[in-house]
Amino acid sequence: MSTKRLPETTAHVRITQQSWQQGKIEGEVSAGEFVWQFQWCFRRGQLSVKPTLGRALIHEPLGRFLEQSDYRLEPGGDYAFTIRAEL
Repeated sequence: MSTKRLPETTAHVRITQQSWQQGKIEGEVSAGEFVWQFQWCFRRGQLSVKPTLGRALIHEPLGRFLEQSDYRLEPGGDYAFTIRAEL
């Protein structure tokens, strides 16, 4: 019986701005050859990711990461999480 491992890619997140008053976190996420800018409006649960190229690959896993980690994230901080896909 062979157990085939799922592909994995590490996504790297850098927080560039954070405002508790506005309920917003901004930053950059990179995975594989892709780099995106994001804005997470956590009070409304809205995540904006740009550019559109490859956005479908990162939107859901980044949203889960931000929802789980938003109170621990700080501007200038570098973070990482794993995506179960090869980018």
